[in-house]
Amino acid sequence: MDALINDRALSKLRWRCRRGLLENDLFIERFFTRYESRLTQRQADGLLVLMDLSDNDLLDLLLARHQPEGELLNDDILEVLRMMQEPR
Repeated sequence: MDALINDRALSKLRWRCRRGLLENDLFIERFFTRYESRLTQRQADGLLVLMDLSDNDLLDLLLARHQPEGELLNDDILEVLRMMQEPR
């Protein structure tokens, strides 16, 4: 089983996940509300890759307007993306 991230790492991750588009922030906040207490290092790494995307590219993935390709076709990233897309 993957190690859970500690509170300090979680705080840094939340700061890194702040976005310019409200729509992205809503997906991200819902993700943290659901998973922050059981977020693994592997999932945090996948989330950081998604945070390197532009706001519009991230939103397109979250809304399934586009499918992940290239470096985003990674199990960790795909898992986090599915977690973020889960309906309310």
